[in-house]
Amino acid sequence: MQLWFQENAKGISCANIRWLARIFGCDDPKATSDWQTVLSVARSRLTALRRHRQVSADSDASKSHDSKHAAASGIENSLTVHREDRQINTESHNGFRLAQTCEAIFGRRSFLDLPASVFAGAVVLGYASYFLGIHSVTYTREDGLTKQVGFLWAPNWTLLFMVFMPLFFVFAVDLLAFWKTKGRSMLLALNGNELEDSGWSRKVGASTFTFWTLLLVCLGVVGVLQWVSLRLVPLITIDSDRATDWGSLATTRPDAISVPQAAAFTGVAYLYMCLSMYLLFVGLIFLYTLAQDFTDLISSLGSKRSASTQREIAAIVEGVFQGIFRCTALVLMIAIFMKLQSFYVKISSENIIDWLIQDTRSVFFSDKISGERYDSTTTHYSSLLVALAACVVFLKAHYALGRFSGSRKQLRKMAVVVVLLTTGYLSIGAFSGFSALLGVTVLLSIYGLFNPAFSMRQTREIEDRRNVS
Repeated sequence: MQLWFQENAKGISCANIRWLARIFGCDDPKATSDWQTVLSVARSRLTALRRHRQVSADSDASKSHDSKHAAASGIENSLTVHREDRQINTESHNGFRLAQTCEAIFGRRSFLDLPASVFAGAVVLGYASYFLGIHSVTYTREDGLTKQVGFLWAPNWTLLFMVFMPLFFVFAVDLLAFWKTKGRSMLLALNGNELEDSGWSRKVGASTFTFWTLLLVCLGVVGVLQWVSLRLVPLITIDSDRATDWGSLATTRPDAISVPQAAAFTGVAYLYMCLSMYLLFVGLIFLYTLAQDFTDLISSLGSKRSASTQREIAAIVEGVFQGIFRCTALVLMIAIFMKLQSFYVKISSENIIDWLIQDTRSVFFSDKISGERYDSTTTHYSSLLVALAACVVFLKAHYALGRFSGSRKQLRKMAVVVVLLTTGYLSIGAFSGFSALLGVTVLLSIYGLFNPAFSMRQTREIEDRRNVS
């Protein structure tokens, strides 16, 4: 180790940095990762210092003057970058900095703050429905069918906000924390350029218009407009022509819940829903920004990638892509349950579980499900937008990170699962027996959340590389 710090052209390799980090970190994964980041940055500084000394020693007086001029230009470029950062901050200083606020929400020290808040909101709505008596309630249609329309029986309000969306926030917050504290720092160390450390903040600040537009759409259209047109107006006019669910139950069963109670409860529920969906899309924007940030950092490396550098990049890609796959799978499952509930309220089944079982039986026993009305609703369109956003983020990540992966086979497996989930989403209501395909796809995706590499065993080498990254 003494040879590394002598006045010569030699230095510590990436492999030796990993071993040295494990020694300093006492083989603890977290400490080893922190030490590797610090040592990589220190190596870049030492390499730059030696390069500067070598240039100074070999240059004559005129070249020395040119070197000083170049250094001054570099300082000026650095100041320009910092002025651009200050300009971005100054432009939004007088107003509410929505982009930075959203980043702060996803960047809290505790990874559970955001998912716990979403989960708590869903629990409060569940208790409120229980107190109002609409948690599990049925109504009889004109054809004599008794249909379950309770709030707790709606998967797009229970499983969605209690399970899948909190899990999405857990994985998204963890991935962003890894990228900003470790993954990005390692790429900066490999690049040897410390001036780009503020590039992430610039990218987030540049998306301020996107965040504001998304907020207005979620609050104004997804929240207020949908609530007024789909809930408030039918409740006031006693419009019973629409399909009945927990939100419109007051029009068909006024003995179960009154119109003012239904209007107040649906208003709170839609406010919670639109804010949660806004945070969901914000998370997808951050994942897209992460993939773009990776592309920019990799392009700055140019052709300076050695074999050891390629291995370090592959380790970063593995962790980032698996995180994006988990988030994509969860968002697609969110879209699936949104579409399932919108179909269920229009079909002839007593409850959603019975409907899915009967549809699955039609594959094996050739049962015919007749009299179904697969009409399009606003929830179909909303779920389609959610699914499209998730697919766009995944395709961006696959294009940006796939070329640098150490295992193309793992990436193909994850891509196949995303394709199957998308196919399962599109198959809902398209033909009898879609539930069989959908069930297999969802189970495969849930397994992928725990083992995104879809490997039967993880070798010691892969585990060590993941811990170091």
